[in-house]
Amino acid sequence: MRRKIPSSSSLQAFEAAARHGNFARAAEELSLTEGAISRQIGRLESFLNCKLFDRVGSRVKLNAMGANYAHHVRETLERLDRDTQYIQGLPEGTQSLEISALPTFANRWLIPRLGKFKQKYPDITVNISVRTDPFILSGSGFDAAIHFEHPAWAGMRTQFLLEERLIPVCHPALLSDEELTGQLLQLPRIHRRQNPEAWQEYAAENSILFKHPAQGVRYDLHEMAISAALAGLGVALVPSMYVENELENGLLVAPWPKSKSLKKRFCLVKPPETGINESILMIFEKWLETEIIK
Repeated sequence: MRRKIPSSSSLQAFEAAARHGNFARAAEELSLTEGAISRQIGRLESFLNCKLFDRVGSRVKLNAMGANYAHHVRETLERLDRDTQYIQGLPEGTQSLEISALPTFANRWLIPRLGKFKQKYPDITVNISVRTDPFILSGSGFDAAIHFEHPAWAGMRTQFLLEERLIPVCHPALLSDEELTGQLLQLPRIHRRQNPEAWQEYAAENSILFKHPAQGVRYDLHEMAISAALAGLGVALVPSMYVENELENGLLVAPWPKSKSLKKRFCLVKPPETGINESILMIFEKWLETEIIK
């Protein structure tokens, strides 16, 4: 079916005119005449069968319909520009994967390991974007997502990868030779906003009684909580797999037990239908499994 899409020339002229609020400035930017801009917008309005600008004498002003359409056109053109430049920058023969991942997982676990993947598969480029919440994977532009197991992924193809378990960590300068549980009670607590009851659950399973378990700063990401702990702002409950280097190098300490109940399962989520990149996705999946076993 033929798509009902205006010409790219009309869309570029409209976007520039809407952004500048002026046909002359749009013409200057696009190296056209003001008359050419006016004609392109006229063709676009005729195509859409609605006015996008209100014309008062020699002046033009974007109307409500035009402002709404300009927002969507600008997003579309910017995305098309990014995608075009990306394709132009790919070496000949290169294949690519588009992977969505949780932010801290991407920054602290996945990306540091991608150098090894590149050495083994130099002709495969793995692009990473972050998403904090589950989303509709089909039609999203992603080949797969790395995320927690969640009912929202029902109908998708999921492969279990690893389990995340939380552990309290803090800067070593915050600790003394005193009894550790007592120090944990006194240290400022760092919370992750999406899991506000984590400290209460940790206290319950370790028979610790906090007077005010909900007190303390809140951050959106584990990455932020780790940064706060590194800065000596308190003790944070974070996945142990994210702080292995800091613990090994003495930048953080974890003298308290790892949680038994505070855990989540990571999985690789794939669309229900196989895609054009299925073969290289399988290569990536097997590489992930190998890295997890190490």
